Order: sequence, then C-alpha cells, then structure tokens
Amino acid sequence: MDDLPSEQTSLLSAHPKSRTRRTPLPWGQLFILFWIQLAEPLTSMVIYPFINKMVSDLPITGGDEAKMGYYAGLIESLFSVAQAMTVLYWSRLSDRIGRKPVILIGLLGLTLSMGLFGVSTTFNRCLSGALNGNTGVIKSMMGEITDDTNVAQAMALMPVVWNTGATVGPVIGGWLSNPHEQFPGIFPGEFWASYPYALPCFVVAIYCAGTLIITIFYLEEVSSLKLHNPANGALESGTTDPHAQLTLYQVLTPYVRIAVINYTILAFLDIALRALQPLFLTASPSAGGLGFSVPAVGTCLAAFFVASGVYQAVAFAPMWEWLGSKKIYVISMGMFVPIFALFPMMRASIGEGSALNAITWVELALQIILYVIMDMGFSSALIYIRASSPNARSLGATNGLAQTAVAIARAIGPVFSTSLFALSMEYNILGGGFVYVVFIAVSVGAVMSAKRMPERPRNDDSE
Repeated sequence: MDDLPSEQTSLLSAHPKSRTRRTPLPWGQLFILFWIQLAEPLTSMVIYPFINKMVSDLPITGGDEAKMGYYAGLIESLFSVAQAMTVLYWSRLSDRIGRKPVILIGLLGLTLSMGLFGVSTTFNRCLSGALNGNTGVIKSMMGEITDDTNVAQAMALMPVVWNTGATVGPVIGGWLSNPHEQFPGIFPGEFWASYPYALPCFVVAIYCAGTLIITIFYLEEVSSLKLHNPANGALESGTTDPHAQLTLYQVLTPYVRIAVINYTILAFLDIALRALQPLFLTASPSAGGLGFSVPAVGTCLAAFFVASGVYQAVAFAPMWEWLGSKKIYVISMGMFVPIFALFPMMRASIGEGSALNAITWVELALQIILYVIMDMGFSSALIYIRASSPNARSLGATNGLAQTAVAIARAIGPVFSTSLFALSMEYNILGGGFVYVVFIAVSVGAVMSAKRMPERPRNDDSE
C-alpha cells in the first residue's frame, strides 16, 4: 500500500518518529471539543440498558421475548440511519461556513431530540441523528489544531471521551429509569409512571443544552490563514492549490478508500457488539442470555468503558510510537474473534441452571480485557483518516465520507446483530450460537482487511 499514488498534499508531511520536538497541544480548545464529543455517546448509549425492557413493555412484541431483539435493534439503529443521510452534508457545509455553526446546530438537535425521546420511541431518535453532524466536524477540527508530532496524543483521548460517555450513559439509563418506582418520594405523579424512561433522557438533554452554551461563548473557529499557511507545517510545499475544495471524486483517493473501508468494518463490529452485549446480559437464560437486571447491565457496560478509557489515556500514545498505527490496528481487529467466542462460552458455563458461577465471571472479565485492547483500533483508524485527506480544505469532506460510511455500518450493526440473536434463538440454530459463528467469521475477514492498510498513515511517497 505504500506505493499508492498521491494526488494532493497530505495533512501528515513526515513520519512521526522523524520529529524530535512535540508541538504542545491546545488544551483549552481540545477540552471544549471533548466536552462536545461527549454528547454523542451519552445520547446514543443512554438507551441501551432500558431499550429491551422498553420494547418488551410495548404491545408490539405480543409478549414474545424472542422478538425483543428485532425491535430493540431497529430503534437503536434509527440514530445512525438518519445520521448517514445527513453527516456528509454537515461536514461539507463546515468546510464552507466554518466548524462552529455546524457544531451549534448539532448540539441544538441533540438537546431537542433527547428531550422528546423520553416521551416517544421512534421519530425523535431519527431527529437526533439527522440534526447531528458533530462527529465528523469535531474530528476535522482535531485534525486542524494538531500536527504529526502530537496527533497520536490527541487522537488517543477521543476514544477516552467516547468511553466516558459510553460509561456514564448506561449508568444514567440504568439507574434513573423508572424513577416513579425507585424514588417515589422524589418523583410522584402520573407523568413519571407513564414515561418511566423520561428522566435519563432529560438529564442527557440538559447536558447537551449546557454544552451548547459553553460552545457559543468559548469555542474558537479555526483560522483559515493559520491552517493553510505552509509555514506552520500543516501542508508541504508543492501542492497546486491547497485552498481548493475538491470534488468528492477527487477526495476519494486510494488512501482515503482503504482508510474508510477499514474504519467502517471496525465501527460495524463494534456497534454490533455494543448492541449484542446488553441483549445477551438482559435475556433470560432460557432465551440465551445471563438474566441480568437493568441496573446490573448498566454497571457491567460501565466496567467495559472505564477500563478502556483509562488504558487509552495512558498507553496508546507510547504504544503508537513503539508499534505504529498498522500493527496496533491489526492487533485490535484480531481481538473481535475471542470477544465473540466468549458469548457462547459464558452461556455454556452456567449450564441448565440460571445462577452465575466463578467461571462465568472470569470469562466476562476476560471479555472486558480483550475489549480494552480492541478499542485501541479507533485511535489508529482516526489517525489514518486524518492523514489520508488530500489537502487541508478537504478534511471536512474526508471525515464526512468516513462518518457517512460509519453511520451506515452503525445503522446496520444493531439490527443485524440483535435480529440474528433473535433468529438463532427462535429457530435454535446451532443451539442458539449461530449469531456468534457469523460474527467470528466476519472478524476473521476484518483482520485480513486490516493487513491491507498502509504501513504508515500518510498520503505521500516522499520517503
């Protein structure tokens, strides 16, 4: 892959190890961007502990627990379906009018949609995705305010922020649902009884509203003059027009394509795992799960993301300097195979009964450890996406294309994994383990695709 043709100037102009002096990170602006980024995992993950119970409480399943996976996956996917249809537009728009206005629109959309989702189940989940193009725009700003000496340090923190939201979100969703029953003295009245999942949604909506206010006053727009000045090291000399906004066809260089494809595969497997995990934990042993309560599911998911967040913050940057992006990415993708294999192993360890034993808990802990290692792949993928952009003016479009593909994968992943789980159990395919066999096979293919990534995350052949 190193001999792929170069079409424009890459945002990474040299191998990171050739730099001896690391540029200080702009921590003030990074903190605000991370604060904004936190809104998305909160809004997407807060529903996971209670979505299966919400679906089972509705008349659409007819009391059939096996059908719960179909409808839960559909609702989980609505955010990504809508986002896939609009994220490229928002990213391209941010290349023209600036990043900050688009981010403000996205935060407003998240605030409104989360508030409404507490009293609804479908349309407002779509609204949340359609009005939110912040993920691609934030990554564009991250690429603009970093260079090849500090990009690993900055990108390593993005999964930490995501994992923080993915940790807090399930805790909020698990512990604040059904407040009328859990805290009757604080939340009396018919409203909380009729809408048992409104409180966690309202809490997240308040966070988004507060972030919107902070962004209005404190987020600074990236200076185009500073960004496009070759003296700052963001661009090499030799590009014909570093200020030109390229067409989508011009943006889709071989490096962009291979980076986007692998990022999409990673996102698909990750979101499928995130949707399958709470379903597996919530489902009764007779339905192929472990029979956890909603608060227990929230706590278990939190353990996944706390461990991963701490490890990313501490270990990714030095490991990136030691192993490089490709080796980290291939290792990360390889972790999916044992992660999915542990699901049927956990189910088999409890036998015909329903009580968890020491072996089950050890297997669950091992799955968490493997998940932590796997999660490093996102930081590597983000570095590849940033570096593959043909020029600085096309960074928004590059991230928009990546996020569009990822949003499609994240729309398909939950429906595919939860429906396959329900199908496997309903028809007893391979004793209910067919879903895991499928994902193990997909994971093997993902490793093979990861090995096709270029050795260095760059788009030039100057070395």
